[in-house]
Amino acid sequence: MKLDQIQFTNPYLSLPPLCYQRIMPTPLKTPHLIHANETMAQVLEIDAGELYTERFLALLNGEFQPEGSDSFAMCYAGHQFGFFVERLGDGRAINIGSLGKWHLQLKGSGRTLYSRGGDGRAVLRSSIREYLMSEAMYGLGIPTTRALAIIGSPQQVYREDWENTAVVLRLSHSWVRFGTFEYFTHHRKFKELEALAEYVIAESYPHLADKEDRYLLMYEEIVRNTAQLMAQWQSVGFNHGVMNTDNMSIASLTIDYGPYAFLDDFDRDYICNHTDGFGRYSFGNQPRIGEWNLEALMLALSPIAPAERLKVIHSRYFGIFHERYTAIMGAKLGLNELTEGDYDLIGKLQNTLEELKVDYTLFMRTLSSYDGERSSLLRLGLYHKPMNEWLDLYDDRLLTNSIDTTERHTRMLRTNPKYVLKIYMIQEAIDAAKAGDFTVVDALFRIAQNPYEEHPEYERWAGATPEEYKNKKLSCSS
Repeated sequence: MKLDQIQFTNPYLSLPPLCYQRIMPTPLKTPHLIHANETMAQVLEIDAGELYTERFLALLNGEFQPEGSDSFAMCYAGHQFGFFVERLGDGRAINIGSLGKWHLQLKGSGRTLYSRGGDGRAVLRSSIREYLMSEAMYGLGIPTTRALAIIGSPQQVYREDWENTAVVLRLSHSWVRFGTFEYFTHHRKFKELEALAEYVIAESYPHLADKEDRYLLMYEEIVRNTAQLMAQWQSVGFNHGVMNTDNMSIASLTIDYGPYAFLDDFDRDYICNHTDGFGRYSFGNQPRIGEWNLEALMLALSPIAPAERLKVIHSRYFGIFHERYTAIMGAKLGLNELTEGDYDLIGKLQNTLEELKVDYTLFMRTLSSYDGERSSLLRLGLYHKPMNEWLDLYDDRLLTNSIDTTERHTRMLRTNPKYVLKIYMIQEAIDAAKAGDFTVVDALFRIAQNPYEEHPEYERWAGATPEEYKNKKLSCSS
């Protein structure tokens, strides 16, 4: 499909006007293409060659509106670091239309009604981070928003310093957040709240459309899917960094990549956001915050669904999380069937990695080739005794495994990525991009799409994080 053949729809605009502001993007000056996602273009049935045309650049810059485009920003509220803010919204993102089930949004495209005094722009570094990480999470098999392309501009805005601007064209099956429901409940707009619930069911849970208790059933699915998402984050060592309710997807996607990081050394207390002084969104606290956010959503839904039944559904969250997390970790350890003692084995592994300050991703990938010879694992930590003690337990457990070593290795290599995009790697791409070199962005994008492959040309990124780059924290403008 050519860009001039695109026909957008705007299903969100069927909701009451209180839900959004119609607004046009504000173009950047002299934009240039940084990278385009040909895989995502194929999903959208857009010809790959169109991604490198002036027309495509104009699309990302808000200068070309395909047929049916009726751009708008969405309104929502949210709990930010536990404190309720009654009106937030898309302060620097503008929706330009939907293709099938994909809703396209320009992030960094100018001021909206919800910018709260901001300039509505995104800087180059944060845009590169979101562009790469959304593809990396998809490559890891974790539900996420996606991105089609990123453009940059010499036009500058001030954050910690003067920085070049950028726009990411990102996509999602839903941009509705927990905070969208909170907004209408807080303002006692219950008709709008019910209309929003019906829209979300049609968009994300259509199999519930004819059910009498569909709002309860919708919440039940959100609880289950959110618990499973948290389990996936924990299993790969992903720290979101800003789990406000306005950053929680009603479709249970990883959404809004601000400060985030993959673990370097395994550390439950790791905080990637330097704004988070109390560690509310630390790596180890994410499952609990997932539950807290679901409670906020439960309260927001209570005007249209029975509160006591919502509470019963909410109470199942941690059971679902622990079951899913244990299953994933069992697969990462090459255990074909879980036994009663496996949760303890997983917990002792975490304690060992934390005690020895071992790189999480590197350890799990190295363990994927373990055949009883321990030297490659022992050299990952300074002290050998704790690792030997855990490996003794692991050896005993493998005696009861019903798959052979070769099959175990095959399964583990499919489950434990060789590469995750750590802070220092993406910073290298950002630094090169600032100098006009986008080859590192392209290299990391290739890794992101296939994180379980060997990529011998990128072997330098497969080891432990260099000491001087470990455990960095990022700002909310990151």
